[in-house]
Amino acid sequence: MEPNTVEKPSVTVLGLGAMGAALARAWLAAGYPLTVWNRTPGRAAALAPEGARVAGSAAQAVAASTLVVICLLDDTSVDEVLAGVDVAGRDLVNLTTSTPAQARARAAWARRHGARYLDGGIMAVPPMVGAPEAGGYVFYSGSRGLFERHQETLGVPAGTTYVGEDAGFAALHDVALLSAMYGMFAGTAHAFALIRREDIDPAALAPLLADWLVAMIPAVHQTADQLCSGDYTTGVVSPLAMQVAGTPTFLRTAEQQGVSPELLIPYFDLMRRRLAEGGGEEDLAGVVDLLLR
Repeated sequence: MEPNTVEKPSVTVLGLGAMGAALARAWLAAGYPLTVWNRTPGRAAALAPEGARVAGSAAQAVAASTLVVICLLDDTSVDEVLAGVDVAGRDLVNLTTSTPAQARARAAWARRHGARYLDGGIMAVPPMVGAPEAGGYVFYSGSRGLFERHQETLGVPAGTTYVGEDAGFAALHDVALLSAMYGMFAGTAHAFALIRREDIDPAALAPLLADWLVAMIPAVHQTADQLCSGDYTTGVVSPLAMQVAGTPTFLRTAEQQGVSPELLIPYFDLMRRRLAEGGGEEDLAGVVDLLLR
């Protein structure tokens, strides 16, 4: 008997920058029929020897597959590429970096044009795509049914994490995590600046710094628990009053080392404001509320 085989669904990829090309190659390597299009034709042509069908226009590419994955520079690029393209009946998966508001507006646009829509936020860099061991994944939001229909296919380039029916939630999760990342980078930059003029090898500080940051991870969960409960004093080990009292040492050290304190001052200012409001016995969760406008 012939073994049962299930034909893999066709996929279209619009946009073949570093990330789009990595996504396309992952689907090609897994044996998916793939149609590609890019505003710079050479990038699409480069995938032809690997088995991709190269469309002559965005409209032709969209017509080639029910599942259309969009990975362009920005939301304006999506507008430009899809202008005048018939997307009715298509399942659009937009992996272009956008804001939550832009994602919601794009979902509404898709509905008006007869298309189904998922938004995505990629938590990976191109070398992590197609490499499951690298741990990359994509946030998806929008129609749960649409996500479940294509989950197997979408899981080929990277892991999938569905975060809700609201089309803006994938972008919101993406930016929230990346914002925390940049905060960590800011602290790391300040730490390295403090030792930059000293006879201290940055490579020797690095493992100490990395281990310390890992040790602070439980604070993320504690903050979440406090925000959920509304009690910012539960489990507090280092109360805000004590932490604020220690901030002058950080500023004096920076001054003595010839390092600008500009990465620390905004957060220290928020800590002092929360203390002035009577939050001396709290942890740092109250700072979150100060950021809300």
